[in-house]
Amino acid sequence: MEEEYDVIVLGTGLTECVLSGVFSVEGKKVLHVDRNDYYGGESASLNLTQLYRKFRDGAEPPAEFGRDRDYNVDLIPKFMMANEELVRVLTHTDVTRYLEFKQVDGSYVYRDGRISKVPSNEFEAVSTPLVGLFEKRRLKKFLEFVQKWKDDDPSTHQGVDLDRMQAIDMFKKFGLEAGTQDFIGHAMALYTDDEFLYSPAREMYDRIILYVSSVARYGKSPYIYPMYGLGELPQGFARLSAIYGGTYMLDKPVDEILYDDNGKFRGIRSGEECAYAKMVVGDPSYFPDKVKPVGRVIRAICLLEKPIPQTGDLSSVQIIIPQKQLGRKHDIYIACVSSTHSVCAKGYYLAIVSTVVETDIPEKEILPALKLLGPITEKFVSVSNVTVPLEDGTTDNVYISKSYDASSHFVSIYQDIRDIYKRATGKELVIKRRPRQEEEQATLGSA
Repeated sequence: MEEEYDVIVLGTGLTECVLSGVFSVEGKKVLHVDRNDYYGGESASLNLTQLYRKFRDGAEPPAEFGRDRDYNVDLIPKFMMANEELVRVLTHTDVTRYLEFKQVDGSYVYRDGRISKVPSNEFEAVSTPLVGLFEKRRLKKFLEFVQKWKDDDPSTHQGVDLDRMQAIDMFKKFGLEAGTQDFIGHAMALYTDDEFLYSPAREMYDRIILYVSSVARYGKSPYIYPMYGLGELPQGFARLSAIYGGTYMLDKPVDEILYDDNGKFRGIRSGEECAYAKMVVGDPSYFPDKVKPVGRVIRAICLLEKPIPQTGDLSSVQIIIPQKQLGRKHDIYIACVSSTHSVCAKGYYLAIVSTVVETDIPEKEILPALKLLGPITEKFVSVSNVTVPLEDGTTDNVYISKSYDASSHFVSIYQDIRDIYKRATGKELVIKRRPRQEEEQATLGSA
């Protein structure tokens, strides 16, 4: 502890671990501390005993649920898009050497009382039960237009200016009805509210292309998910940091944040020991006086013995319930995985329901989603605050991550990683490709 570092990182959530890995690769001397004795922080993956310790006051889990080691239950489930930036970060940093990914079998959306697959191309558009006959043709033309668009070829633009035309006007141009706009915006472009309708269509176009290209990469759905749960991700970046000299300390309490006479970060104290650095990156729980709550999220972890109905008995799916379907302001997300991802015992399924809390009775808000799951064997419910930093960190060199949102994807997390990096360094985050393990060995062999 009694050393000077370039960066101290507090908490081993994914945001913190990615940044720790990136800083280490760049040659910075990093100390990474977590008060917990496990990786992941608020986004950890727990075994069965840990789950019951957290939600059932340490009660013993039923023997019929199987072995402890068969469970890796995400407290905050997230699926990755196969072509998204975070996957490129994993690939370029070679963190993929520590991880194995498996595709999520289906991407679904709830509309008018039933679950349907999200159409991802013009062929699925003409067969989807989500829309009527005439709307199918309009949806097909819209998806064809999006996939054929080329910035430098005006003949593909059909009079659309993505940078000036609002998303809602682009929808109107193709005659798409409100319900179709709803599932395109929320289940394909993955927006969490309807503000996107009144923004330039460029971002929506980029998000739809990301969805479509991610589906095309593996088929079935655009999503992938790590074997043994999301807890593997921060551990992968922790290994990367360690390779480049990063120092990790788990089960290490942080008793005090130290500042100099000018109010800038100076270091941390744990017991009688101190460590010093020019700046700190940490999750909100380490800086309660420097964050503010901006909402609450409810999550329900449900253990099932059968696949979710209306999904073709798939072992893993994402289901998005757009806000308007239930007269809400926020979408409800269902992420379902199973023993095929090594997160629960064989014969069981894990479905996690999440949304932003809008009333004084949070669990009542997710009842429509819980009903979609079929019989629920066990359920663990939590409500947590969503917090954001009060300042950007440039004054005191304290860079705090945002709480994890209710969505079941990584869009907002990677945005936060990039934002913190830019504020802390003054530079855009550019991930340079590391040599693969086999390339490093070949270089050593020829030396």
